[in-house]
Amino acid sequence: MTRSGYGRALIAAGLAVLAGGAEAAQCGNSAAGFESWKREFAEEARGRASPAAISALMGTSYSSATIAADRGQRSFKLSLEQFLAKRGGPAIISRGRALKRSQGALFDSIEQRYGVPPGPLLAIWGMETGFGAVKGNVNTLSAVATLAYDCRRSAFFTDQLYAALTLVDRGVLTAATRGAAHGEVGHTQFLPKSVLNYGTGGSLDNVSVALASTANFLKAHGWRAGAGYQPGEPNFAAIQGWNAASVYQRAIALIGSKIDGE
Repeated sequence: MTRSGYGRALIAAGLAVLAGGAEAAQCGNSAAGFESWKREFAEEARGRASPAAISALMGTSYSSATIAADRGQRSFKLSLEQFLAKRGGPAIISRGRALKRSQGALFDSIEQRYGVPPGPLLAIWGMETGFGAVKGNVNTLSAVATLAYDCRRSAFFTDQLYAALTLVDRGVLTAATRGAAHGEVGHTQFLPKSVLNYGTGGSLDNVSVALASTANFLKAHGWRAGAGYQPGEPNFAAIQGWNAASVYQRAIALIGSKIDGE
């Protein structure tokens, strides 16, 4: 190719990139552009989401509560001891031990099927929602749409938003569903894509469904029956798949071991 021809090719490629970018819904960092983004995203979603799901999307609003929560995750910077104190580690251990005894048949059936013992599941359940006491009160679709629009993690939450629209079509989510500030739902706080990939069927507001789905998540992330799950042991990697924060991972492992080893 001649130098001039090469230059023309580069210009053409650049124009193609710009054209593609113009078609994509543009992220933003304030509420000001959300309604415009939503219309653009809805156009992109046609063909990937049903009219009913797109209608649910168009009913969403910018969630200031979601943005505040996303910018304020300071507890993940605490030491393990500080984090456990802040999140009520001793209370989770005590309640977890009681639930392990009272719901023994449920945990036995889950362990038999997925190889995951009660401790990590109870640690996650307790840490995420206080065993179902605090599942959140933010509109789920609005939360996920807000984070898909927000520039900080737009690509990650765009995938979550498409998953949420699929769940609307399946009747798992509705325009009225409420949960945690980042769009997590149920007793163990699954994001929409995790509901699609690891949910075992039914609502995660049902305890047995939520716990089985959590065990299924861990198994899919490499959990091996009978192996240890403390840092450096084989199953710790599955716990790392649950949450990216190191202090959270270590807290789950420690609380789980206290429950399992009572």
